[in-house]
Amino acid sequence: MRCVIARFPFDLVKSEVQLAMKGIKPEPITGESVVIGRRTYPVKQVGEVITRQDRRDFSASEVTRALTRLGFTCHSGAPAPSPVEEPSPLEKASAMIGSPERD
Repeated sequence: MRCVIARFPFDLVKSEVQLAMKGIKPEPITGESVVIGRRTYPVKQVGEVITRQDRRDFSASEVTRALTRLGFTCHSGAPAPSPVEEPSPLEKASAMIGSPERD
């Protein structure tokens, strides 16, 4: 598929992107991300690898658009933390009282 990233045309193929990312350790995700194989990578890291350009030369949305068109699953923003369940009133009261000691 032909796409333009940072004003340069690229012919990208899904299998070639997967091969390029094989063996590369994902960096911590702080923004947009893409799932390649079983790993989740920051979009900017993938863009840098497949275009061989500096990350400052292109936007995350350019790479996200190209990877989505190739069939990859992209996510915007950092993954949401799982919600923490608040204890019930009974559990709160039990915690305040403490558990009885057994002899």
